[in-house]
Amino acid sequence: MSTAPILAAGDQFILPELMEAAIHARVGEDQPVRRLSLPWPSVPFGPVAEVREAAGDEDGLIESLEGVEIAVTHLAPFTRRVFEEAPGLRLVVVSRGGPVNVNLAAAAEHGVTVCYAPGRNANAVAEFTIGLIIATCRNLVASRTAVTDGSWHGKYFDHGHSGMEIGGSRVGLVGYSAVGRLVGRLLSAFGATVSAYDPYVTDYSDGVHKVDTLDELLAGSQILSLHQRLTPQTRNMIGAAELAKLPEGAIVINTARGGVLDYEALYEALNSGHLAGAGLDVFDTEPVPKGSRLLDLPQVVATPHIAGCSRQVADTAARICAAEVERFLSGKPPANPASP
Repeated sequence: MSTAPILAAGDQFILPELMEAAIHARVGEDQPVRRLSLPWPSVPFGPVAEVREAAGDEDGLIESLEGVEIAVTHLAPFTRRVFEEAPGLRLVVVSRGGPVNVNLAAAAEHGVTVCYAPGRNANAVAEFTIGLIIATCRNLVASRTAVTDGSWHGKYFDHGHSGMEIGGSRVGLVGYSAVGRLVGRLLSAFGATVSAYDPYVTDYSDGVHKVDTLDELLAGSQILSLHQRLTPQTRNMIGAAELAKLPEGAIVINTARGGVLDYEALYEALNSGHLAGAGLDVFDTEPVPKGSRLLDLPQVVATPHIAGCSRQVADTAARICAAEVERFLSGKPPANPASP
């Protein structure tokens, strides 16, 4: 146990009290914990100073870090200024699959270890991806709208509008890490033929076929599902040229990050009829601007970046973070370090 308080900077999803309870379960009820509640998701996250996808502000975080050596957070903005003004800080644990709200270089310069929670929401995202595929392939949203509008569309029995089953279809996964693996396993259980492209992975399992080039994956995919991280190398990785290589009538699913897909090119491919549909949980601009012409297309199923949202995810993330706190206090190396 540390006599210094641990900061639990949670929000309305991963609650500060969840973090506190997980910490107490690992290191004892006597450990002092200071709570900070951030306004996400009531207030959308965004860039704060030089970090992105953060919630709250530097001033409030700096004030809460007075006398703190360990901070656990979901979205608090750990910027260079924060590290400069919190000299006692030694550990930051981020309850996310990637600590994009932390300036890792500044953390290293100030001797602060940063950990994160890889795989915390992999199952939630994988299950959601399957749901999005089914909704897109089988006209669930458009037909529900028709019913509520008082229509009973016979057109969904028309051969051209009747949708596509997962079983027997060819599915391509871009990215084969934690989420991609689970999606591949679930799709294989449906009876799909699943292939994946990931230049950083060599071990493929559950009957998923490895392909060596993105072009090969695209050419053979009736359903394309994106699971790659957003990096300078993957930004707009799927653009007009790539979409054109998909078979006519294919659908595109994105539960990764909006930046990996060119949404203007996607609109053109959908509007022209080359693609049959798209299921999108992430967008290049979030929230999606009003009047988005992409959302006017009836073959688009859109959700507000909620694939990784479940109660189990919040609980799991808090437990992963608490385990890192225990390791740090016990003098053990971190299980999931992000520091350079």
